[in-house]
Amino acid sequence: MRAIVIKQYGGPDVLNIEERPDPSRRAGHVLIEVKAFGVNRAETHMREGTWPEATEISGIECVGIVKADPDGRLIPGQKVVALMGGMGRTINGSYAELTNVPASNVVPVETNLAWEHLAAIPESYATAWVALFGNLDLESSQTVVIRGATSALGRAAVDIAAHAGARVIASTRNPGRAASLEALGATQVLLEEPDLPRRVRDLHPDGIDAVLELVGNSTVVSSLTMVRRHGRLCLAGFLGGSSPIRDFTPMAQLPSGVHFSFFGSFMFGTPAFPISEVPMQLIVDRVERGLYKAKAARVLPFEEIREAHRLMEANTANGKIVVRL
Repeated sequence: MRAIVIKQYGGPDVLNIEERPDPSRRAGHVLIEVKAFGVNRAETHMREGTWPEATEISGIECVGIVKADPDGRLIPGQKVVALMGGMGRTINGSYAELTNVPASNVVPVETNLAWEHLAAIPESYATAWVALFGNLDLESSQTVVIRGATSALGRAAVDIAAHAGARVIASTRNPGRAASLEALGATQVLLEEPDLPRRVRDLHPDGIDAVLELVGNSTVVSSLTMVRRHGRLCLAGFLGGSSPIRDFTPMAQLPSGVHFSFFGSFMFGTPAFPISEVPMQLIVDRVERGLYKAKAARVLPFEEIREAHRLMEANTANGKIVVRL
């Protein structure tokens, strides 16, 4: 099989296509013929060597067809999506023509979506779903701030929250992207600036119901000040980097009565966070019916993986970058 291999850490130029042996069939795993995969920021960190774990073949998600399932749960030719389960971290991932994924992290789907648009869904929409309805317990008519909304995960969260009837305040550093967030259902778009929490409090003096924090450690303390008593904040991204919060004093900086949690999608497929908690077929159906607006922002061929990583690092895609085989 052809695979994109990382033999040394560095920039996009370290990504090279090589011939590698096909993965062996393994009990408890599903062998997938990869048709497309989304590109994620985590994979740029793996390529650079700044992620705690990384394998030679990267990629934390994919869509494709079943080549083999030794356990007999899935049949050859069946369409599936796969995400996490150690892909790209502890086992070779989806940057290849074939990948072997733990069965706990493979979901069968029925759809007529093009592979590249199906590939825009798994990681972003699954993570957004659990963060919004699990950690934040978001309800219709509540107000949620999605900080870092023009990322692929942020856009998925805006899409899902707006469809659920929430009032969505989306933040972005680029005013030129406001229209695309409004098209996804954002009620209001605010510029990502240091005084964002104050502006939100001016609009909502009693505080808002929920914050989905995707910028990360650099803004999470200020985001907590937006939230009302008994409101919630979920940290689920690190667009601003993952450096530790300096001089953080919970007694002084955590508002009383505000619920603060974290969700990491690397937990998908574990006993605590089974994939069955994500209604993947429902999400795919809603995309196919146009109720969700998931669509690849940029689609590149397998041979242009370096360009895909350059686009990710330049933050110019304005949505999900997908590689099609």
